[in-house]
Amino acid sequence: MSDSNLDRTMMFRAVESERPDLKAVLQEVYEALRQKGYNPLDQLVGYLMTGDPAYITSHNNARMLIKRIDRDELLETLLRNYLQKEN
Repeated sequence: MSDSNLDRTMMFRAVESERPDLKAVLQEVYEALRQKGYNPLDQLVGYLMTGDPAYITSHNNARMLIKRIDRDELLETLLRNYLQKEN
Protein backbone atom coordinates (compact mmCIF):
# COMPACT_ATOMS: atom_id res chain seq x y z
CA MET A 1 0.00 0.00 0.00
CA SER A 2 1.48 3.34 -0.97
CA ASP A 3 1.58 6.34 1.34
CA SER A 4 -0.98 8.17 -0.79
CA ASN A 5 -3.57 5.44 -0.04
CA LEU A 6 -3.12 5.94 3.71
CA ASP A 7 -4.51 9.47 3.46
CA ARG A 8 -7.70 8.44 1.70
CA THR A 9 -10.86 7.13 3.30
CA MET A 10 -12.22 4.02 1.67
CA MET A 11 -15.96 3.77 1.09
CA PHE A 12 -17.74 0.53 1.86
CA ARG A 13 -21.34 -0.11 0.95
CA ALA A 14 -22.89 -3.13 2.54
CA VAL A 15 -25.47 -4.95 0.52
CA GLU A 16 -28.80 -4.19 2.14
CA SER A 17 -30.90 -7.21 2.83
CA GLU A 18 -34.24 -7.04 1.15
CA ARG A 19 -36.79 -5.58 3.51
CA PRO A 20 -40.21 -7.15 3.35
CA ASP A 21 -43.08 -5.05 2.01
CA LEU A 22 -44.95 -4.13 5.20
CA LYS A 23 -48.33 -3.73 3.52
CA ALA A 24 -48.07 -7.02 1.65
CA VAL A 25 -47.04 -8.90 4.80
CA LEU A 26 -49.87 -7.36 6.84
CA GLN A 27 -52.38 -8.25 4.13
CA GLU A 28 -51.17 -11.86 4.00
CA VAL A 29 -51.20 -12.21 7.78
CA TYR A 30 -54.63 -10.56 8.00
CA GLU A 31 -56.04 -12.97 5.40
CA ALA A 32 -54.53 -16.03 7.10
CA LEU A 33 -56.06 -14.99 10.43
CA ARG A 34 -59.42 -14.39 8.78
CA GLN A 35 -59.31 -17.78 7.04
CA LYS A 36 -58.72 -19.50 10.38
CA GLY A 37 -61.71 -17.73 11.93
CA TYR A 38 -59.85 -15.25 14.12
CA ASN A 39 -60.60 -11.55 14.40
CA PRO A 40 -57.52 -10.30 12.53
CA LEU A 41 -57.47 -6.86 14.15
CA ASP A 42 -57.62 -8.27 17.67
CA GLN A 43 -54.85 -10.76 16.93
CA LEU A 44 -52.61 -8.18 15.28
CA VAL A 45 -53.09 -5.74 18.16
CA GLY A 46 -52.22 -8.52 20.61
CA TYR A 47 -49.05 -9.24 18.68
CA LEU A 48 -48.08 -5.57 18.37
CA MET A 49 -48.68 -4.92 22.07
CA THR A 50 -46.81 -7.95 23.39
CA GLY A 51 -44.44 -9.07 20.63
CA ASP A 52 -45.68 -12.62 21.19
CA PRO A 53 -45.96 -14.36 17.78
CA ALA A 54 -48.42 -16.85 19.31
CA TYR A 55 -51.14 -14.29 18.49
CA ILE A 56 -50.51 -15.01 14.81
CA THR A 57 -51.56 -18.26 13.20
CA SER A 58 -49.00 -20.42 11.46
CA HIS A 59 -51.56 -20.96 8.67
CA ASN A 60 -50.08 -19.97 5.28
CA ASN A 61 -46.77 -19.22 7.02
CA ALA A 62 -48.26 -16.05 8.58
CA ARG A 63 -46.28 -16.34 11.81
CA MET A 64 -42.97 -16.54 9.98
CA LEU A 65 -43.95 -13.61 7.76
CA ILE A 66 -44.84 -11.32 10.68
CA LYS A 67 -41.60 -12.19 12.47
CA ARG A 68 -39.61 -10.87 9.47
CA ILE A 69 -40.89 -7.38 10.22
CA ASP A 70 -39.40 -5.14 12.88
CA ARG A 71 -42.31 -4.36 15.22
CA ASP A 72 -41.10 -0.85 15.98
CA GLU A 73 -40.82 -0.06 12.28
CA LEU A 74 -44.30 -1.45 11.69
CA LEU A 75 -45.82 0.63 14.49
CA GLU A 76 -44.04 3.74 13.27
CA THR A 77 -45.28 3.18 9.71
CA LEU A 78 -48.84 2.54 10.84
CA LEU A 79 -48.87 5.66 13.01
CA ARG A 80 -47.32 7.83 10.32
CA ASN A 81 -49.85 6.65 7.72
CA TYR A 82 -52.76 7.10 10.12
CA LEU A 83 -51.75 10.65 11.03
CA GLN A 84 -51.14 11.64 7.39
CA LYS A 85 -54.65 10.48 6.46
CA GLU A 86 -56.20 12.41 9.35
CA ASN A 87 -54.73 15.74 8.18
